[in-house]
Amino acid sequence: MAKQPMLKFVQIERDMPEKRAASARKEDFDEIYAEFAAAKAAEQASRCSQCGVPYCQTHCPLHNNIPDWLRLTAMGRLEEAYQTSQATNTFPEICGRICPQDRLCEGNCVIEQSGHGTVTIGAVEKYITDTAWDMGWVKPASPVAERSESVGIIGAGPGGLAAADMLRQAGVQVTVYDRYDRAGGLLMYGIPGFKLEKDIVERRNRLLADGGVRFELNCDVDAAKFGEIRAAHDAVIIATGVYKSRDLSMPGSDLPGIEKAIDYLSASNRKSFGDEVADFDNGRLNAEGKRVVVIGGGDTAMDCVRTAIRQGAVSVKCLYRRDRANMPGSQRETQNAEEEGVIFEWLSAPIGFTGQDRVNGVTVQKMRLGQPDASGRQSPEVIEGADYVEEADLVIKALGFEPEDLPALFGQPDLPVTRWGTVKAAFRTGATEMEGVYAVGDIVRGASLVVWAIRDGRDCAEAILEGFGARTAMAAE
Repeated sequence: MAKQPMLKFVQIERDMPEKRAASARKEDFDEIYAEFAAAKAAEQASRCSQCGVPYCQTHCPLHNNIPDWLRLTAMGRLEEAYQTSQATNTFPEICGRICPQDRLCEGNCVIEQSGHGTVTIGAVEKYITDTAWDMGWVKPASPVAERSESVGIIGAGPGGLAAADMLRQAGVQVTVYDRYDRAGGLLMYGIPGFKLEKDIVERRNRLLADGGVRFELNCDVDAAKFGEIRAAHDAVIIATGVYKSRDLSMPGSDLPGIEKAIDYLSASNRKSFGDEVADFDNGRLNAEGKRVVVIGGGDTAMDCVRTAIRQGAVSVKCLYRRDRANMPGSQRETQNAEEEGVIFEWLSAPIGFTGQDRVNGVTVQKMRLGQPDASGRQSPEVIEGADYVEEADLVIKALGFEPEDLPALFGQPDLPVTRWGTVKAAFRTGATEMEGVYAVGDIVRGASLVVWAIRDGRDCAEAILEGFGARTAMAAE
């Protein structure tokens, strides 16, 4: 019997793939982490303690079989490791790159709690799937039999694509409709290349197309189009995501030079594709030579500050109204940004903007954290007389996203929404009160993580397949 190669966390220290030096990586938009070599991936996977109750798996929204594929990697059985990973995750190489593992699987690793440093789960997950692509183990959908049922999916982000993959694997006819010219949603246009190189997303899109998923891009869904989609399919999944930017209403907020994060990031990503982007070329959405201030503390804010550094900004500062410990973004991303030269102004909130023809500064109100409330959370309190002006040539608002008014946009007043504007849908299945209409991802949850959108898409696809199965059984009786 082969020797068990696990539980090496006492002898082997935690090690991440080599990270490029900040001085080099801030000159381009390439990913900053190198790939594990086979021996190093096996070594790091062998640190897993194979817990009886694997908290890493419990705290993964997809409940990935993490201990199993770590063990298979440590044993050198990489194809089986990939198959185990792919069984629960439609896009493991994407999650391995962009999931906030420090808040999910790795943040709940048992050996981390005992002071030995977490298993590098995300890096191993990325290695397994990149190896699978290189070895030709990743294959397009090849259903045992084609089905007559069809599903239309509105939105080509991670939730919609995850549902498309599962449905197509089962032989369902799938068409994905999206307003943009490339599939992928925020994976393509919102997340910068230094976190997720775009050929990774395009490769998955090609795989879906090769497996029989139809894409109708540059497709704006209005009332007429929604009716057409609903009539053409047995079920419709709304997976539009949330793209409406939260805004600020304060003195000077309408000055030129104050931009939305989604516009700024989309322009940068489009330039990386070689697209013509007028608002980048004329300097509006280009940080080169400018003093940049980003307002916000989430992952989108981190994407903006690190993009501005790469575009050649003179200085980049991030304003956040709480302290570092309460920042919603990944601590790993914050550290990467600091290494690259970003300055964080903690406990700082904007109260206005200065300038005549365009913005030249942000009026900042300094804060302190008050006494904890009943939940233990400390609310920011204003420090009187501590206001100052932060000079800026470009201000980027990274305040999060809200849903668009879909009932009006789709001409469907009966589409049920919550008081926040998200679509009301059943937990797990994604079914709405409209017959045959489902919803998944951020349009149901509000702005959330890619891994949650994948989970929702897969759950919804499973529910639709169960419904088709029940319908088939009834017809046969």
